[in-house]
Amino acid sequence: MPVTDVTRNLDARSLVVTAEFAAPIERVWEVYADPRQLERIWGPPTHPATVVDHSLTPGGKVHYYMTSPEGEKFYGGWRVLTVQPPREFTFEDFFADAGFAPAEGLPVAHCVFAFEPEGDHTRATFTTTYATVEALQQVLDMGMEEGATQAMNQIDALLARG
Repeated sequence: MPVTDVTRNLDARSLVVTAEFAAPIERVWEVYADPRQLERIWGPPTHPATVVDHSLTPGGKVHYYMTSPEGEKFYGGWRVLTVQPPREFTFEDFFADAGFAPAEGLPVAHCVFAFEPEGDHTRATFTTTYATVEALQQVLDMGMEEGATQAMNQIDALLARG
């Protein structure tokens, strides 16, 4: 299990997930840079992701949907802000409608995904921050912490496949 720590900080309106991966930083970066790999780990195992658009460049976008066991689709997207391969990228993560427009009434997160090499391993820190405590609490109530942990714990299996 790569997730080593999950910290909720209501004062900072953030959730920080720390993980360790048994792969070099460049290999871990590829998981996010390649849409076919990203869709294998973005959603929890019960809600696999399908990546429709993928441009991991400043100003780029990533559009995806997750499919429930009953076939219901949940749409989302990223507005990519900064990219510093293979160390970090930042983006706004939002819930979306079927046309990938941001969904009204649902919070938008500011995300920082940072990677640090540790020998032949990689330490990753995923920081998600919301505008208000209420917005953070809303996504926590929706199961975001558990879903993110389950999703990230799929990465080792993907990395082991090469």
